[in-house]
Amino acid sequence: MSENIPNVQLRAWRNENRLTRAEMADRINATHIGISERLTCDEERIRRWEAGEVRWPRPPYRLALTQLTGLPPETLGFSQHRPPGSRLIEAPPILPMDALRAEADLYGTMELAQQLQASDVGTGTLEALAEAVDLLCRAYPVVSVATLRDRTQKRLAQINRLLSGRLTLDQHRELLVITGWLTALLGCVHYDLGEREEAETARRAAFEMGRQVSHGELMGWAHEMSAWFALVEGRFEDVVTAARMGQAVAGQTSAMVQLTLQEARGLARIGDRREADRALTRGAEALSRLPIPDNPDHHFVFDHGKWVFYAATCYTWLADDDRAEEHARETIQMHTRPDGTSNAPMRVADAHIDLGIVHARRGDLDAAVDNGMAAFDIDRRSLTDLVNRAADLDRVLRQRYRREALAEEFHDRFVTARRALTTRRVELLD
Repeated sequence: MSENIPNVQLRAWRNENRLTRAEMADRINATHIGISERLTCDEERIRRWEAGEVRWPRPPYRLALTQLTGLPPETLGFSQHRPPGSRLIEAPPILPMDALRAEADLYGTMELAQQLQASDVGTGTLEALAEAVDLLCRAYPVVSVATLRDRTQKRLAQINRLLSGRLTLDQHRELLVITGWLTALLGCVHYDLGEREEAETARRAAFEMGRQVSHGELMGWAHEMSAWFALVEGRFEDVVTAARMGQAVAGQTSAMVQLTLQEARGLARIGDRREADRALTRGAEALSRLPIPDNPDHHFVFDHGKWVFYAATCYTWLADDDRAEEHARETIQMHTRPDGTSNAPMRVADAHIDLGIVHARRGDLDAAVDNGMAAFDIDRRSLTDLVNRAADLDRVLRQRYRREALAEEFHDRFVTARRALTTRRVELLD
């Protein structure tokens, strides 16, 4: 699993200009400085730049890059100074898998329990509540969906009681923000489970809490959830509309990056390659203006690896198979630990679907089905997303390999997953 931060700005420039790594390397060598300095840029050097293994190329390469792109190295994502904590995957005191237990321990302390029963709310209570919500958001990528839903509902019931107590205006505002984040998380979990009406109710409530306290980032994430729902449900123009509405209020936050990438996905579904590329580039630029996140596993934090993941799906939908494969493979590599486990299993599942579609288009049925089955075999899943993406692969397999036994095997697995979603019986997948 890579510990480097991908240079998504450089990658976005190359993608928008529709260059392979080899083609970009050749163009660098053909610049004036490339010829005079006899540069020997190659595909591997471009890969190392994009992977973040080289943060500041040697002077002749920086000059050649500027001559080729018309942009300074910093705008292309390079930096002379490695930012503090600049690793894609940190080793924080609490790992995502432990976050749920840490949250329970926090609530289990006598001090917090007493504060939750008090008639007023102190600063310590609000800080503890905010920390507890952060822990639940960090648990999202790896904890069972049903477990997280139940825990989140329980915490909301406890916190909502505080809103009816004695609060100052500042305390009321802060508690509304805390409740808003928890409600947004609950909406995501509901949607993962196929509980559409409950998810939309939670989304609207989170937006309203954000609106009441003029919290742009919270409102932005509520719009992002609307874009996500529309994407899964095939309302692709609505994806773009919701994403742009969210960008108008989100400010310079992770929500802004996520909304821009959701816009790119909606545009890719529509088939607008040029605008999708532009949205990916804008997302990379917005991401470059944010600090490196301390906890990239937090559901409402956008990290550089997520950009690569979103780009993989965009290029899959745009039928740019080479670019889709490149981004999907790197997504899996970035999020797979040496022991084979993953810190982002849902991203890895989607990347396997992307690879399955690419292989199916290229005529490799075995590899296509292997990747598709790998997506189903991942324990932590968003059932709604999984069924939606598996439908993409199943469609390609049915079109090209309808009479093949392997294609039928995947189709049967897909039908079982779809039944699990419609009947809300997740155990059918086990």
